[in-house]
Amino acid sequence: MAREDKVLIFDTTLRDGEQAPGASMNQREKMEVALALERMGVDIIEAGFPVISKGDFESVSLIAGKVKRSAVAGLARAVRKDIEAAAEALKAAKKPRIHVFLATSKIHLEHKLRKTPDEIVQMAVDAVKYARSKCDDIEFSPEDASRSEKQFLYRVLEAVIKAGARTVNIPDTVGYAMPDQYGKLIEDIRNNVPNISKAVISVHCHDDLGLAVANSLAAVKNGARQVECTVNGIGERAGNASMEEIVMALRTRHDYFGCSTGIKTVEICRTSRLVSKFTGFAVAPNKAIVGANAFRHESGIHQDGVLKEPTTYEIMRPEDVGFTGLGLVLGKHSGRHALKARLKQLGIELSDEQLVRAFERFKDLSDKKKEVFDEDLIAIVEDEAREVRDIWTLEGLAVKSGLGVKPQVEVRLRSAGKVHTRQATGDGPVDACYLAIDEITGLKGKLLNYGIQSVTQGKDALGEVRVRVAFDDRKIIGIGASTDVIEASVKAYLNAVNKACSSTKSKGKAKTIDFGLQP
Repeated sequence: MAREDKVLIFDTTLRDGEQAPGASMNQREKMEVALALERMGVDIIEAGFPVISKGDFESVSLIAGKVKRSAVAGLARAVRKDIEAAAEALKAAKKPRIHVFLATSKIHLEHKLRKTPDEIVQMAVDAVKYARSKCDDIEFSPEDASRSEKQFLYRVLEAVIKAGARTVNIPDTVGYAMPDQYGKLIEDIRNNVPNISKAVISVHCHDDLGLAVANSLAAVKNGARQVECTVNGIGERAGNASMEEIVMALRTRHDYFGCSTGIKTVEICRTSRLVSKFTGFAVAPNKAIVGANAFRHESGIHQDGVLKEPTTYEIMRPEDVGFTGLGLVLGKHSGRHALKARLKQLGIELSDEQLVRAFERFKDLSDKKKEVFDEDLIAIVEDEAREVRDIWTLEGLAVKSGLGVKPQVEVRLRSAGKVHTRQATGDGPVDACYLAIDEITGLKGKLLNYGIQSVTQGKDALGEVRVRVAFDDRKIIGIGASTDVIEASVKAYLNAVNKACSSTKSKGKAKTIDFGLQP
């Protein structure tokens, strides 16, 4: 593939994606996502904003030391302490990149930075030169570029490229641009910045008007060769350009764009589910590419057409993005080796200890369900793969509830070889269970969000519950699955409790500095 035909994928799920209100990942989860992105073939992984907190610094440092095939980037404002923090965090990276940003729009210069245009140009040049003294691969972002005065934008870009920036990113920071307008901006930059051939033009679009993907693709059509995006489109406010939509649009419409990426698309659904699990953000059924309904057909006319020739109503094959398309795979008579083999086909590998626990859960499930689907298998093993230390485990649960009856529950938890029992009442059986767990563990959790969805079809479907719980200043996501809704709810809350217990030694997640808008 010729260099000019390749679009680099710069994934910022771990930086901009995690800035989405409610999203939160611990260091181990971030590492797992980073490795999934590397496995997928992402060119650059923006691992975080090192100066923002001790937790972000450590996460970037750990990822930099582990990821080898993808470049690892750290974000920095155009100030020395940010650049120094990024350089230090990226010290172990095989392919480090420092990503410097500085606002260039008139509204930001006057109201946020309170600097003159000449001062902004000098700040940008000084920052890039200083970053270049620490690292060869420097990217510069003129924040709010889509609302910047064009002549000034050209001036800044020319100056930072001359100072050593290898990539210049053109952010639509607030999702304001229209596709034709944004595409024209990229074309104008190519025609009016004298040294633009010495840098890769990148784009970073937000989805405030639902146009992030459209704007990004318009930019590619006009010469951009790096797209900054996130898995499932998560990010600030309405989110970022969706990585899977960008990749599959370029692949499916290669005839139109004439560009390709290096992404292994069969990893898309697996990575989408991983990010959804860790952030607690469920993927909408009608979400393009990775939604549950993306390759399902309800209309009889559509079903008839697909059965005769899939391309009548499918412009992509489900298996191209990692949908297996398989139904029943195992039953209650299946053995451990069969389970291990099927999980391997699904791209899931467990340690021997994890496989033993997963097999026990699989056998319990197969006793309750007549049909066990791939989605069921994925759901029951994902908690095992997380390696959350089970300080508290569910030993037993009894619930008394009904119309006009005050819910009463008895919860039995095991910890350190001892069983602890509490009875409680509440506004409902789930509330009562959570109150009982609080009494046993001594942790007082505040439920911020609760969601449940069916993993597969049928009355015996496995239900997956996701909760977001606040323990003091920590907000933690818990996930649990069972054919019984109350049991799934208890497992989800208990998962959050165990995470809280396991993370008491490191609380470096709090964002203590107000950085305003970022690219």
